Amino acid sequence: MEESIQSVLEQDYPNVELIVVDDGSSDGSQDAIEKSISDREIKFIPIEDSIGNCKAFNRGFQESSGEYVIDLAADDILLSTRISEGLKAFDSDKIGVTFCDTFLIDKNGNVVGTHYQRDDSGKLIEDVPQGDLYLDLIKRFFISAPTMLIRRGVLDQLGGYDENLSYEDFDFWIRSSRNWEYSFTDQLLVKKRILNRSHSTRQFVRFSRHQKSTLEVCRKIGKLNRHEEEDKALKKRCQYEIRQCIRQGNLGLIPGFLKLL
Repeated sequence: MEESIQSVLEQDYPNVELIVVDDGSSDGSQDAIEKSISDREIKFIPIEDSIGNCKAFNRGFQESSGEYVIDLAADDILLSTRISEGLKAFDSDKIGVTFCDTFLIDKNGNVVGTHYQRDDSGKLIEDVPQGDLYLDLIKRFFISAPTMLIRRGVLDQLGGYDENLSYEDFDFWIRSSRNWEYSFTDQLLVKKRILNRSHSTRQFVRFSRHQKSTLEVCRKIGKLNRHEEEDKALKKRCQYEIRQCIRQGNLGLIPGFLKLL
């Protein structure tokens, strides 16, 4: 947590508002946070009983005032130029989100890779889509969530994260990309810590509760789709999710995905 907070305070962009939300930690984290920020201009929102990531984010967002927002987990780190470089990518009113590449680090902070493929010299060697990403985001997950810099108007339009879901990424990508474009910055500006307890890893364990939220997002896609190609992408997504349901033991969700087919 301390390293994450410090990375925000060390941004080379001067106008930064930092809000720390603790969602019901029971390991003494709240006391540690209060101690570490006691002499800093940081707003702290302690939540006694966990309400989930989506509700906790919305609580912090409601207290914020900035024109742009980063949803940063306690284990992840911003490089000092993350905000300033990201703001450069908002070169059109159509762009609602900018994102970038990220170093992948282990629990000790050692770099173990990058999110996107790069050669030995660090040059990007895969095509990263940008612009109108709605169709691409139905097909696959390819954005690292901590790298997103979000225009406030996007979150206002969406009403924040959907608090009925157990995780936010897929739903946010789908709903935001229907009306806004995304811009990619070809730089490594974030360090994302890979941990067994992270949301991304828990999506692929047996009886994962995230699978139910995925079904709800797919239902939203069915209502948002405008073209036959998007309907075809949704069918492929549902076929993939059915295989995941079988793998994870969430057999009761399969009829819901079959209905979308």
